[in-house]
Amino acid sequence: MYNYSSEDLYKETLKAFEKINVTPKDIALIVYDLQKPYIDNITMENCEENVREVLKKREVIHAVLTGLAIDELVGRKMFPEPIQSIIENDEGLYGIDEIMALGIVNVYGSIGLTNFGYLDKEKVGIIKDLDKRKKANGDITTFADDIVAAVAAAAASRMAHNGSK
Repeated sequence: MYNYSSEDLYKETLKAFEKINVTPKDIALIVYDLQKPYIDNITMENCEENVREVLKKREVIHAVLTGLAIDELVGRKMFPEPIQSIIENDEGLYGIDEIMALGIVNVYGSIGLTNFGYLDKEKVGIIKDLDKRKKANGDITTFADDIVAAVAAAAASRMAHNGSK
């Protein structure tokens, strides 16, 4: 029976990020860099608050938990072939990871989409670290890097929509 409260799901989302050594502060650093040119009184605290607010939305929680679970299970070699190898190798034409991330950014409109496109291409901050982990130790971060980029893009978009709030 499904009976998780919103608070329980939010805590599970934070735990899922902790498993891959990602914190809301890591994501907030990206948000800060994205929004600094546009918001005069920007603070890291405000950026982290916006990340946390994004992470409390059910659509976001579901995408985060699903994507990170897929990475974990692929890391344990629990998917059937050929999808195991496709996700494990983050095949170039496999776009389901980006599609799932778009579900997060679409909550905040077209600015979320453009922010995500930029972050997906540039791979800054913790996004770059996740990508390097994949190459260095074989960690499966196929979904993780896109999900983190999407959360950062959504939080930056949320700030843009709300001014400096």
